[in-house]
Amino acid sequence: MGAQPRLSASGPAVWAGVAGALTIAFSAILVRLADVSPVTAAVFRCAYALPPLALLALLERRRYGRRPPAQRALALGAGVFFIADLTLWHYSIAAVGAGLATVLGNLQVLFVALFAWLLLGERPAPRLLAAVPIVLVGVVLISGAIGAGAYGEDPALGVAFGILTGVTYAGFILVLRQGNEDIRRPAGPLFDATLVATLVGIPAGLLIGDLDLAPSWPAHAWLLTLALTSQVLGWMLISTSLPRLPAALTGVLLTLQPVGSVLLGVALLGEAPSAFQLAGVVVIVAAIALATTGRR
Repeated sequence: MGAQPRLSASGPAVWAGVAGALTIAFSAILVRLADVSPVTAAVFRCAYALPPLALLALLERRRYGRRPPAQRALALGAGVFFIADLTLWHYSIAAVGAGLATVLGNLQVLFVALFAWLLLGERPAPRLLAAVPIVLVGVVLISGAIGAGAYGEDPALGVAFGILTGVTYAGFILVLRQGNEDIRRPAGPLFDATLVATLVGIPAGLLIGDLDLAPSWPAHAWLLTLALTSQVLGWMLISTSLPRLPAALTGVLLTLQPVGSVLLGVALLGEAPSAFQLAGVVVIVAAIALATTGRR
């Protein structure tokens, strides 16, 4: 039995996508509250998400049967990109703050289109090419290179980690999509990627020397909340809804995450981005909207 047809853009998939984007907007806040190393946050976020995702994947398998081996291999490979994405993003959070790091990580919207052009021969629309220099202006503003009073311990380093986050995030999305042709079964590919991310993250963290296998209980509580909300609920909502929506609308909905993270960082963590950094947020979100919708 083939994949189900796409839902209408006015259907419940839109609201599920909005809910998913707003759910993962809390990710950076929970990472800061956990107050653990970037590798520790990435590994425990994935490890704690495995039991519920395994149950959902098992239910899918019983209903729809086994997934093709080639599809599962791609989903497993996506996990390598995912653990790199999470680790780099968590380092960016430590350097430039939760809200700004999330904005930078969402440069994936542009990287996905660019990589699809270079690797898959899918030529991007002119509006995407027009958005690239606008994004670069936003990145410079967030980096603190212009003006004074930039927020973050090391804004320039945070921007570097943020850009690399966007690159690896794009790799994760492209590979995972290639391994998830049947949109009725989002839990299986997500479980495979999360499993590999955990298995790769543990030895990598031990090698780096930055992995704490026994964080304190308050940290465990925040990491468990992070896993159940962002990794399970948020990504399941996104995985089930956004593939069913028009591409332009998908990009617009994803911009809710960085906007929400900046506002939450200010409200809950007392982060105080400078006026130039806030201007950079506006510029990047506007560029993403331009690239995905073609509207000014």
